[in-house]
Amino acid sequence: MSAPKKKIVLLGATGSIGLNTLRVIRQHADKLELIAVSAHRNSKQLASICQEFAIPHAVITDDAAGRQAIDRQNFPAKTQLSVGSSALRAICELEAADCVLVAVVGACGLMPALTAIDAGKDLLLANKELLVMGGALVIEAAQKKGVQLLPVDSEHNAIFQCLQGCQRSEVDQLILTASGGQFRDWPIEQLEQVTPQAATQHPNWKMGPKITVDSATMANKGLELIEAHWLFGLNSERLKVVIHPQSIVHSCVQLIDGSILAQMSPPSMTFAIQHCLLYPQRAAAPEATLDFTQAIQFEFRPPDLMRYPCLELAYTALQQGDSAPVIYNAANEVAVAQFLKQQIPFLRIPEIIEKSLHRLGSSPIDCLETLYEVDAAARQSARQLAG
Repeated sequence: MSAPKKKIVLLGATGSIGLNTLRVIRQHADKLELIAVSAHRNSKQLASICQEFAIPHAVITDDAAGRQAIDRQNFPAKTQLSVGSSALRAICELEAADCVLVAVVGACGLMPALTAIDAGKDLLLANKELLVMGGALVIEAAQKKGVQLLPVDSEHNAIFQCLQGCQRSEVDQLILTASGGQFRDWPIEQLEQVTPQAATQHPNWKMGPKITVDSATMANKGLELIEAHWLFGLNSERLKVVIHPQSIVHSCVQLIDGSILAQMSPPSMTFAIQHCLLYPQRAAAPEATLDFTQAIQFEFRPPDLMRYPCLELAYTALQQGDSAPVIYNAANEVAVAQFLKQQIPFLRIPEIIEKSLHRLGSSPIDCLETLYEVDAAARQSARQLAG
């Protein structure tokens, strides 16, 4: 007798993680079933997804786009379309759901994630900011409810896989790999000339504009350091970063006896997504893996913190703790948005993060209300600094 299908709620279905998730679900339609999806504004694509997968629940979080979608009536008759952030939280606690995959970008993923945990749903994390902002709150809530937190980010998923069968006392350090972004080999003085168009073209990965800029500054790796601290319980001294331009080794675990375990696959998110969706089972992937009958180059080098000041600032925020990671994340989000609108140059991004951290300092966060107050203050500070 076959096992029942795992029922999935997918937040951010029209983004890059969401679309790769759909590839995995198509491959394993006998094992996986989408019961709810969300998008922010892209109602046309969301309607198409609902049609293909016969999804009973859909949410558009942007009010104006949601009202337009309802007026157009382009969703299937069997799909219940809802609008707004409260509707997003509602699909996270659907009784039929087994897990919620959080693939929305930014701070907006925190409340839905906490709602899912409170409802006893396993959480699949593809949102870096969620743990960067609310790490202590999320981990405490998950432990209290006894739900699984499965990391979808390729780096954390790699570490999660490498840690299987290891005792935590055997772990010396975690090594997160980074492509170094599209400007890793540019002369540093040329970084003043970086344009939004150039910064949103990654050599290895197909991602949204914000995370692609974060890859260029390595703020994404900074966010991943903070996320790794919460996921795996190690302090900043035991979290390392190495440049690996090929993006084949997704991360490593160094054990106390000097052995280093690594997880490898092509630079596609389908491998990590499938691992989480089917965990603890494994099945055939939706695309080809590495071919060792062909020559494959592996290169590793330490990051130059003069080139990547956002990475050094992440270490600073992690060491300061309390509200510092919230400030780091909020200031970075504002600065990247301003850069993409051509309001500030590329090199102002780390400057705005650093000045926001210095201006606001670090203070304890004991509840969601305090967290959102710090987040709002950091965003206001960053907007002021951006002019």
